[in-house]
Amino acid sequence: MADVKENRPAQLVLGTIFGFVFGFLLQRGGVTEYDILIGQLLLTDFTVIKVMLSAVAVGMFGVNLLASLGLVELQIKRGSWGASLLGGLIFGVGFGLLGYCPGTVSGAAAKGYLDALIGGIPGLLAGAAIFAWLYPRLSEVILNKGDFGKLTFDQLLKLNKWLTIAIFETAIAATLILLELYS
Repeated sequence: MADVKENRPAQLVLGTIFGFVFGFLLQRGGVTEYDILIGQLLLTDFTVIKVMLSAVAVGMFGVNLLASLGLVELQIKRGSWGASLLGGLIFGVGFGLLGYCPGTVSGAAAKGYLDALIGGIPGLLAGAAIFAWLYPRLSEVILNKGDFGKLTFDQLLKLNKWLTIAIFETAIAATLILLELYS
């Protein structure tokens, strides 16, 4: 496989294309609509979880198939409880304040929704800038606490990768069926 740095321009082009496609699909799935997002938070509308679980199921299988065929190389990143806690907190505060996550605020802004354009995008950029500015200190204080390394679910569960994927795919399918039946 070629060096990652050699493929940088192609990665940027592909990332941009897939970003637009993802945003388009979010918009078509209805998850850039404020009422649907608030309905998810209030547990009255499960459109968001259905779309995201479907994306996880397709992505999990697809990315691992491409890796197994040698067409992509997975870049597993180190994880920690501190980073997960802080990331979840930042995500939750942003979502709670405006009712959008980073993906849906971008899609809503692209549709011209003023709350996303005036509050969401500047908030997203300001949050990213503040995080980047504080990153050296956060790394020392919280981000590296509880480091669990480059751990994947198949390693954690001590199972074959494809068996782990089958278990997760089955659980996702069951969840989607239950959501469809009972919501």
